[in-house]
Amino acid sequence: QVQLLESGGGFVQAGGSLRLSCAASGRTFNTYPMGWFRQVPGKEREFVAAFSWSGGRTDYADSVKGRFTISGDNAKKTVYLQMNSLKPEDTAVYYCYQGSSVSRSWGQGTQVTVSS
Repeated sequence: QVQLLESGGGFVQAGGSLRLSCAASGRTFNTYPMGWFRQVPGKEREFVAAFSWSGGRTDYADSVKGRFTISGDNAKKTVYLQMNSLKPEDTAVYYCYQGSSVSRSWGQGTQVTVSS
């Protein structure tokens, strides 16, 4: 089973940047896509971005296209989420995942807070 450890969250002013990292353990970490969801209290967890180890394909939610960039380092078993031009509505707990819509492993989450 893959274990995921996120880091890089924090507090930033609107317009600023943060980079999240998600380090995976286990030999099968690159068998399925990895990516990020986010969640605010009282709302469902929503998709943010995904990275496919096969071919490096990326997918983004419309709300973050052009501002966020997801990438992966196979040697480090790590996926990154570079977040630029942050907005207050990006404030959430960001969760790293590995897997598909059928089954996912999740990290513990990292808080991102963007002040206006």
